[in-house]
Amino acid sequence: MHVDLRSDTVTQPTPAMRALMQEAPLGDDVFAGDPSVNALQEKIAAMLGFEAALFVPTGTQSNLCALLSHCQRGDEFIVGQMQHSYRWEGGGAAVFGSVQSQPLEHQADGSLALADIEAAIKPDDAHFARTKLLALENTLGGKLIPFDYIQAATALASQHGLSRHLDGARLFNAAVAQAAITGADARTEAARIASCFDSVSVCFSKGLGAPIGSALCGSRDFIARAHRIRKMAGGGMRQAGMLAAAASYALDHHIDRLADDHALARRLAAALSGIEGLTVEAPQTNILFVDLTGAARDKSAALVQHLNDKGVQATGLYRLRFVTHLNVDAAGVDYAASVIRDFFKA
Repeated sequence: MHVDLRSDTVTQPTPAMRALMQEAPLGDDVFAGDPSVNALQEKIAAMLGFEAALFVPTGTQSNLCALLSHCQRGDEFIVGQMQHSYRWEGGGAAVFGSVQSQPLEHQADGSLALADIEAAIKPDDAHFARTKLLALENTLGGKLIPFDYIQAATALASQHGLSRHLDGARLFNAAVAQAAITGADARTEAARIASCFDSVSVCFSKGLGAPIGSALCGSRDFIARAHRIRKMAGGGMRQAGMLAAAASYALDHHIDRLADDHALARRLAAALSGIEGLTVEAPQTNILFVDLTGAARDKSAALVQHLNDKGVQATGLYRLRFVTHLNVDAAGVDYAASVIRDFFKA
């Protein structure tokens, strides 16, 4: 058996998604003439309560367009140390926009302490970069950022005249998890989260299962600025409607099923709990972290090799990451757990 738990980015389009892609009406999106792209942009903007949206190839480009639209040369944005837009996007805002980041340490729940945010806001003084933006991420490492915290942090930013951007690469995972708490619909929760921000980036190619693409949402003026950045970053696509159709299908059919991925992550966590040398972090969504402790750390390389030999793919070494998605089922999760248990029995 082969079980790929490296990331939810490895998902393959479903047969129904492929059929819709084949049938999608096409145009030239650089001329704003692709009807499928236009429909997707209108759909995601309406879902999240924004005036407009921009379809882009990747979440990294979506965040870059957002950061450079909110900030100018000599400005800075406040961000968490472990957020994707700071740590894993090649320093794009600094490289391409001369925008400085001000990274802060995360709290245990993934949030940034309100006092730390306030202390990081620079006074209007020529010695300092101009603080213009607070950037948050939800989910962060699979953790659902508490909604009351999001409200408080974004209100604080607004009080200080800062814009607010959300890297919502897995926004709908967050919405599904939040809906399980509130009893509301996941789409309602996604809109509630988005309402706290001036711009939101959403990824279609992770848990939602589309082959490519993200969307940046905001006001019409903001998206007009982002469109210019997308052009400079080489993100203009021509007959992109086939990709947009896949994303649109995902929004229609793959949001509620994210709860299945969350349940599988909990199933894997339960199966691995109690193994000596493993510390299993209870998953809140579809990402499970397992730390190797004590003598087990000496076996980390051997464990990773054992997993590969048995057809189980994950990322990490001393801290393993397993991500469940629509191409993983209960049998696959159970098999992965059995492979790990067998390793520690040997």
